[in-house]
Amino acid sequence: MTVTVRFAPSPTGRIHIGNARTALFNWLFAMNNKGRFIQRFDDTDIARSTQEFSDAILYDLHWLGIFPDATEYQSRRFEAYDAVVERLQAAGVLYPCYETPEELDLRRKVRRTRGLPPVYGREALTLSQQQIAEYRSDGRRPHWRFLLPNFTSDPLQPERTEVHWNDLVRGEETVDLASLSDPVLRREDGTYLYTLPSVVDDIDMGVSHVIRGDDHVTNTGVQIALFKALGAEPPVFGHHNLLTTASGEGLSKRSGALSIESLREDGIEPMAVASLAVLVGTSENVAAMYDMPALAERFDPAATSKSAAKFDPDELFVLNRGLMHHMPFSEAQDRLMVLGISGDKAEPFWLAVRGNIDRLSDAVGWWRILADGPQPAPEFSDEDRDFLQQAFDLLPEEPWTGTVWKDWTARIREASGRKGKALFMPLRLALTGLASGPELADLLPLLGREGTLARRP
Repeated sequence: MTVTVRFAPSPTGRIHIGNARTALFNWLFAMNNKGRFIQRFDDTDIARSTQEFSDAILYDLHWLGIFPDATEYQSRRFEAYDAVVERLQAAGVLYPCYETPEELDLRRKVRRTRGLPPVYGREALTLSQQQIAEYRSDGRRPHWRFLLPNFTSDPLQPERTEVHWNDLVRGEETVDLASLSDPVLRREDGTYLYTLPSVVDDIDMGVSHVIRGDDHVTNTGVQIALFKALGAEPPVFGHHNLLTTASGEGLSKRSGALSIESLREDGIEPMAVASLAVLVGTSENVAAMYDMPALAERFDPAATSKSAAKFDPDELFVLNRGLMHHMPFSEAQDRLMVLGISGDKAEPFWLAVRGNIDRLSDAVGWWRILADGPQPAPEFSDEDRDFLQQAFDLLPEEPWTGTVWKDWTARIREASGRKGKALFMPLRLALTGLASGPELADLLPLLGREGTLARRP
C-alpha cells in the first residue's frame, strides 16, 4: 500500500503555527514512508474561501519546505459529492429533515429537561407524506442527515453502535455514536458541510492515513461510519494534540495569531518554525533541526502527548539563534547579498558575526558598524580617552596576520598595565560602539589598519 496523506485547510485565512503542525506531521510521515502528500483545499464555503488565501497557504507551505505531490480543490468536485448523495439517499441512510433552527433548539431544551442527551430524535423519519407535502407547500426545503448505524434494525431505537479504531497517535480510541446526533451532510440550500466531501475525497484520492488535530476525534467516529456506508475501508487515523498560545488560548486563522506569514516577517527561519511546531508537546527534546530529513528522523507520531501544548514564541528565537550560529556561508550567501553584504569580506564577516545574531537580517547592523563606525560615536572618560590614544599609537603595522589582535593587546597590556575588562571594554566600545558582540580578533582583520585607526576617539 502506498502511503498517501493530505493536508486540508479551508482557505479562509492565513495558516498559523497550529495548522503548520498538522501539515508537517503529514509531510514528515509521508517522507518516512516514501509516500505522497496531497494539498487539498476544503473550499466548499464559496462565500469565505478565496484563491488568494489558497495561494498564500501554498506559499507558506513552500517556505516551510513542504512541496505537495498534488493540489486539489473541493469546489471543483461537486458532481462527485452529488453522485454520492444519490447513492446514500437510495440506500435509505440519508434522509430529509424539515425542522427550522428554532424548532431544533426547542427540542434540545426539552430533551435536557427530561435528562436526555440533546441529540436529534430522528423525528423526520416518522413524518407522513401529508406532513411532508405541507412543509413543501409552506416553502420549506429539507436539510439531509446521515443515519448513524444502530445495533438493531429499528432506526427509531436510541441504542447505537460504538466505533473503535487504533489511533496512530493516541492508541485505542472509541466514539459512542449514541451521544451524537445524525449529522447534517447537506444544507437546505444544497451546500455541503465538512463531513461528506472529506470522506468522498479521501476515498477517491486513495488517502491511506488521516493525521489531524485531536479536535476531530468525534468527527472520526462519524466518518468511519460513512466510509463503511459507502463500502470503503476507512484510512488509518491519527489525532495529534493542539497548540495554544503561551497563555493557553486557542489559535485562529481569523485572528492571525502566530501566523506563518508573521513569523516569516519577524525573520524566523523556516526550520526553527518547523522544529518547534513538530517537537513541542512530544517526548522528544525540542532542538533546532537543520533540514527536513533531520527532523523526519526525530518525528514519531506516537511520541505526542495527549494534552495540549503551549507554543512560546520566545522559544523560536532560541532555536533561530542556534540555526544562525551554525549556518554555513554557502547557505547564507545569497540572502546576505540581497541585504547588501557581498564581496571578498562577506564570508569572513559572516563567520565572525553569526554567533552574535538572532536573525540573519541582524547581520546588516554589524556590516554598517564595520563600514561606517559606531553611530553615534561613544563617549569616554578622560582616563579612558588617554588610554585609547596610547593604545591606537601601538597599533601594529600591516601586513596583518591572524594574530594581530593578540599582538596588539599584548603591546597595550605591557605599556599601560591594564588588563581584563579595563583593557578590552574601551577597545570594544571604540571599535564597535557596543559593549558586546563578535570576537574582536575576528573583526580587526575585516577593519584593516586604516579602518581601525579611523575609530580613534
